[in-house]
Amino acid sequence: MAKIRFSALEELSTRKPIEKSERYRVSEIFGCDVLTIEKMRQYLSIEAFKKLEKVMSEGGAIDRGLADQVAAAMKAWAVEKGATHYTHWFHPLNGATAEKHDGFIDLQKNGSIIEAFDGRMLVQQEPDASSFPNGGIRNTFEARGYTAWDPGSPAFINNNTLCIPTVFVAYTGEALDYKTPMLKALALVDRAAVDICQYFDKDVRRVTATLGWEQEYFLVDEALFNARPDLKLCGRTLMGHSAAKDQQLEDHYFGAIPERVNAFMDELEYECHRLGIPAKTRHNECAPNQFELAPIFEEANLAVDHNQLLMSTMKRVARHHKFRVLLHEKPYKGINGSGKHNNWSLLTDTGVNLLSPGKNPKSNMQFLVFLVATTKAVLEHEALFKACIVSLGNEHRLGGDEAPPVIMSVFLGQQLDGILDEIEEKVSGKKMSPDEKTELKLNVGKIPEIMRDNTDRNRTSPFAFTGNRFEFRAVGSSANCGGAMIVLNTAVAEQLVAFKKEVETLIDKGVKKDEAIFQVLRKYIIACKKIRFEGNGYSKEWKEEAERRGLSVNNDCVGALKAYLSPKAKKLFVDNGIFTERELEARFEIKNEIYLKKLQIESRVLGDLALNHIIPTAITYQNTLINNVQGLKDILPDVYAEVGEVQLKAIKEISSHIKEIRTLVDDMTEARKVANNTIGGEVERAEAYTQTVLPYLDKIRYHIDKLELLVDDEIWPLPKYRELLFFK
Repeated sequence: MAKIRFSALEELSTRKPIEKSERYRVSEIFGCDVLTIEKMRQYLSIEAFKKLEKVMSEGGAIDRGLADQVAAAMKAWAVEKGATHYTHWFHPLNGATAEKHDGFIDLQKNGSIIEAFDGRMLVQQEPDASSFPNGGIRNTFEARGYTAWDPGSPAFINNNTLCIPTVFVAYTGEALDYKTPMLKALALVDRAAVDICQYFDKDVRRVTATLGWEQEYFLVDEALFNARPDLKLCGRTLMGHSAAKDQQLEDHYFGAIPERVNAFMDELEYECHRLGIPAKTRHNECAPNQFELAPIFEEANLAVDHNQLLMSTMKRVARHHKFRVLLHEKPYKGINGSGKHNNWSLLTDTGVNLLSPGKNPKSNMQFLVFLVATTKAVLEHEALFKACIVSLGNEHRLGGDEAPPVIMSVFLGQQLDGILDEIEEKVSGKKMSPDEKTELKLNVGKIPEIMRDNTDRNRTSPFAFTGNRFEFRAVGSSANCGGAMIVLNTAVAEQLVAFKKEVETLIDKGVKKDEAIFQVLRKYIIACKKIRFEGNGYSKEWKEEAERRGLSVNNDCVGALKAYLSPKAKKLFVDNGIFTERELEARFEIKNEIYLKKLQIESRVLGDLALNHIIPTAITYQNTLINNVQGLKDILPDVYAEVGEVQLKAIKEISSHIKEIRTLVDDMTEARKVANNTIGGEVERAEAYTQTVLPYLDKIRYHIDKLELLVDDEIWPLPKYRELLFFK
């Protein structure tokens, strides 16, 4: 293994940046590989185009005749672009994307081949539904599932293949993906938000949830990656002593982008822009070899598709530049992990951002309603907000090295807190005088003074208001944004419906509309004090305070996931038609299953590396020291103990660590056997692994990392942190 390490380092020394082959204007290539609605106009009749446009803007079914015309248009465009295959591109519950490629060919009776693609192929495919995570919805022998075109997300060409974004459902109609329930959640929040907007602007007919994600990631040289089995199999380092220098000098963050990385980013952005991904911002992140790419915000459904497409694209482009992308939330111990901040807002069809302060008291009342309703949604479902973002990887990240803590809270900032306090103080159950109303409205009208890009946000807040949007900062870097978007949009929709109901009840009792809105706002503001927090989320005091407030403070993934089965979660999702009870239970099972399998892999990889690589290396070096001491004893029998004191101490320390590693690995293996035989299903086994196997990973790592400091660098088998984190 040591030979592989040094061979990798030698290969690393020869790396050169790949020169950019061409210069381009973004406006010239943006979306050139995307079949936009405007491009469809060229291939469809006027009547067919109008029908398609209506379906894409308003929803509804596509009849077979229209499907055939659209399919013919897609094929014509794709073939002109050089595409040879098509695929239904979907988001199964393993967090990745899936695709099965079929050629544009059909065999004729005379044996000839023609290019074929009709409405049936466009609308539906049949992938194997039992081979993807399904939480017991499908049996192994029940393989049939369906993918169906999502007209809200345009088709695109990737690697000479026409990719058609689709939903993925079981033969029984149950959702097996992220997109299906997310589309339902987005439709739900649309209806609920429009109803509230009608209080302030009768012209509003549609509200769109928007999303702007910030993708953080690490890069590692391909040669070093291949020399680390733990990185290859687990996505993170299971061992490795901290480098003498990592991010403590803060000299990487926003620094000059390394040449090789810049070349990679150039090509990545080129590919993104061709695919219609509006990549805008790139920079060095906090940790060495950590970076970020952020786009312009988009409609949430499209933004989720683009993020999934980005993650696969960046892996492909990275290999071209002899890099590997690490999307794990915590690939390196002791330094900044990677998240994917989800910046969420609501936009009306009249062009108003409902989470942006307006220019008059009326628009600011509207802003306050959506601000407070969103905060109340987090309060009501804080355990569920945690459940939707936890994973084995995110469990390592949350609560350390600039990641927010696992305890859900909402940060609004001092200015907004002051305005909410004023509403609480001045509004009561009694009828307000005209002067009181006027004064309150005038004060509300001052909200635009808040900076739209509020840069002094609390970095330890998992859910922070940042001037014109909420930033869900707890989402992990490898996650499908759809999981967070389902929970957030459904919870907000529920709260908006409840808000309207309470306002209407007061109006029915004779209370004026504005006053009724203020009264309900006050009620929500008082309730939300429980979830609002402005201080240091890392502090011991906040954890104690959160417990006193009754917030969920458990930080283990398996425990947090139980929120999916709570009566409150079932009421939220089932009553609103987002999930059936079976679909919800399936998601709970799947998340536990994925957690369990990843932990099983990590424990097996660590055991293998410890026994087959680390211990033999340590013994080899120990034997060298023993031979040295024996030589000293032979030539200096009277003083060998004194002159060989350092070697003798090292021998004892190495022996102690070897013994501990061997014992701990054996104990971990036995714990795995017991956990694997736990009575029950995947959930019970996941709990057993969390309690009995997971603790061994850190214990074993401790002794391996100590050996890394003791053993001769020339024979240490794995690339070290200083090599992984700093390259030419």
